[in-house]
Order: sequence, then C-alpha cells, then structure tokens
Amino acid sequence: MENLKNEKSHVLIVIFPGQGHINPSLQLSKQLVSLGIKVTLSTSLSVFNKIKILPNIEGLSFAPFSDGYDGNFKGSFNEFHSYYSSIKSHGSEFIFSLIKSNAKDCTPFTHIIYTVIMEWAGLVAKELNIPSTLFWIQPATVFDIYYYRYTDYSDYFKNCDSKDKIIELPGLPPLSPIDFPSFVFDDVECNNWAVESIKRQIDILNSEENPKILVNTFDDLEFDALRILKNVTMIGIGPSIPSIFLDDNSFRADMIEISSKNYMNWLDLMTKGSVIYIAFGSYTEISSQLMEEIGQGLLKCGRPFLWVTREGQNEEKLTCKDELEKQGKLVSWCSQVEVLKHPSVGCFLTHCGWNSTLESIASGVPIVACPIWNDQLCNAKLVQDVWKNGVRVNTGDGGIVERDEFERCIEIVMASGERGGKLRKNAKKWSDLTKEAMKKNGSSVVNLKTYVNKFLLDGSW
Repeated sequence: MENLKNEKSHVLIVIFPGQGHINPSLQLSKQLVSLGIKVTLSTSLSVFNKIKILPNIEGLSFAPFSDGYDGNFKGSFNEFHSYYSSIKSHGSEFIFSLIKSNAKDCTPFTHIIYTVIMEWAGLVAKELNIPSTLFWIQPATVFDIYYYRYTDYSDYFKNCDSKDKIIELPGLPPLSPIDFPSFVFDDVECNNWAVESIKRQIDILNSEENPKILVNTFDDLEFDALRILKNVTMIGIGPSIPSIFLDDNSFRADMIEISSKNYMNWLDLMTKGSVIYIAFGSYTEISSQLMEEIGQGLLKCGRPFLWVTREGQNEEKLTCKDELEKQGKLVSWCSQVEVLKHPSVGCFLTHCGWNSTLESIASGVPIVACPIWNDQLCNAKLVQDVWKNGVRVNTGDGGIVERDEFERCIEIVMASGERGGKLRKNAKKWSDLTKEAMKKNGSSVVNLKTYVNKFLLDGSW
C-alpha cells in the first residue's frame, strides 16, 4: 500500500473482547498503519492477559481497560448480559478518560472506530464531538437483515414459526427463519443484551447524516448487499483475515495456545485433498450429542480427518473415540491458518463463524456448514445457496444433525461426483476473487484508501 503519512491522524479502535472481533480489528489496524494512520487499539484486560504474543509494529499501540472481571467471569452464556453490562460501564468510563487525557497531552484521537455491539463507544465519541465509524465484522447481508428488522420491515419478521416460510427483502436472497441471525428474534431473554445493542446501533446510524460502515467483506462477494441500503454507506474492506491467506506473512493474536504442532507432520503424510478438517471456533459450545453424531458420521465416511475438539467440548464423552483416533487426528487446538492452506485438506466442517468462513473462502477449501447460532445461520445460507462453495447440513427432529446427514454432506463435498466438482470449482473461483480484492489496486484496498483519504485525513467526505 502507498504510505499516506499524516502525523495528525490518530485513530482509536475499540473492540469487543472476543477472538472473532480481535483478529479482524488487528488486520484493519495493520492496514491503517500502512496508510500512515497512527492507531491505538483498546479492548479489555481479559483479552490482553490471554494473548500469547502481542503484535509489535511501529504506529500501533494498545490501551487495555478493566471489564470488572479481568478474566474471572465464570457465568454461563445465559448470564452474559452481566458481563456485557460490566464491559459497557467500565469501558465507557475508560474510553472517555483516555480521549480526554490524549487531548490534554497533545496527542488527540481524531477518529473512533468500534466493532459490533460496542455502540457505546460511538456514543462516547459523539459526546466528545469526535467522528466515529462502525466496523461491521460480519457479512453485509447480516447487517442488512438487522437494519430491515429494526426499521421499515419489522412486520416481515412476525409470525416466523414455520421454517418453510420465505421472506424476501430488497437486495437479499430469499430467506427462511432458519437463515436469520439469532438476534433478529428478540423473544429469547438471554439475547436481550445483544438485541438492544443492535437496536441502539441502528438508531445511532439513523441519527447521523450519511453514516459510513466499514464491512469485513469485499465487493465481488456481496455486491448488492453492500449497496442496497440508501441511508448508510457500506464500504467493503475485507477480508480482514491474517495476511498469510493472501501472501506469506502472518499477523494475528490468538488467545488459545497451541501445545503441539505434530498435526502438521501428520497432514504432510496425507494425499492431496483427502483430509476433512473440523473446527467450531473459539467459543461455540456444542453438545455431547452433536459431538457423538459428528464422530459417528466421520466413522461412516471412513476418510482421514483433523478434528479440533477444544477443551471443554465433551471429547471425553465420545463413545467412539478409540476408533476415531485410528482413522484421524484429534487435537485440542491448531493453527487454522496453516491447516486450511495445507494441500491435503479437502473440506472444512465448520460452524460458519464469519472469520472461519472467510478463511475457508480465501483458501479455496469447500465447506460443510453446521451453524449453531447468531450470524452463522445466515453465513451457511450464503455458502450453500449464493456462493455455492459448500453444503449445509439439515437438522433432524429435536434440532440435532444426525450422523447420516454428516456423512451425506461430507461425501458430496469430498467425492469425485459432478456436484463436488462444481463446489470445488466455485471454491477456487472465490479464492481467486478474494486475493484480487486485496491486491494493490483491488476493490477492498482502493475502498479503504478512499475512506482514509476522504474521511480520516481530509474529513470532507
């Protein structure tokens, strides 16, 4: 990237303390620094205490704040509203003081960028009369759905009890209730904290004149979704993923340590495109029943696999563990960057978190989508029906995916049949387009440079 030096431009990026928010924000920070923007990145001390190796580049600094728990929150997801409330109260106070302190020290922040469900950072910026921008780390399609849900199309989302009901919204593919992100339906009490945050976010945007949103996607991937809303300008600057997917350099911060990398030696012994890679992200909780069905499905396939059974994911309850270990490899954690780039990997069985989805797209690895909640449901819809680079598992009675269904979907992707061939061809196409978007004159690079020039440096856009 061309360096656009400007000593007076200093951006504060405020991040929700989750792995899915951290790495995209780090990639954005790196890009902004390369364009001559000084960046301070702020999230909770809980995160900083877990990161094993903090990236170190000139122009990037860090400002951790206490979230009131500092790594000691032990509640379940149903109690997460308490943690979020604490992040909000402690974080607001810290960000307010940090901005005031920097202004006093003649190193003022000229702009605030904040991630999803951190709308309070935007309100602090507004209170102190500093311009701010939302960094939407999920697909543009998901933002569009939320925007429609909480503005002019709210009636469309009522009485969505039937999974066969089809809802058509401007600029989006036909959607059924199983395709909607979890927070669209605000009748689940444990989700209220997130629902209210998203509602407030949309209210903030609608109170501004021509607000800008940076989106972790790229033009070719979501052309219509990025442009369909008239009241906001959505700017595709992604994929904001570790650059090793696009070149040979690695830049990221992981909160889970890899104890051994002997799985890479194992992958080296496998034939090209023969291995099923299974991982469900940093936080997604899957039941022991689902674990068992995945395991039995893998045995029915009879193909080699690398399965990340994260600590606490009920691996010890697998009745077929001994058989599985003869067929494939189970690890507690791995470098997804290295695994997806390995030529022996033929498909990715994933929860379809957006970072994992983008990493799979960039790598050209077809997907077997097994979404659990949140944006994963919509991401899986896009994978199967829009980008056609994977298949989505169907749930049976009781909402459980059965072993035969896992076998069916894996065989579609891995086998040499016509459908599998088309999926692999599409996966290769999207991989090529991903790399094009992030080249020097690619759409995402040009979009970000334009944003920086007109909004961060000039301020007239």
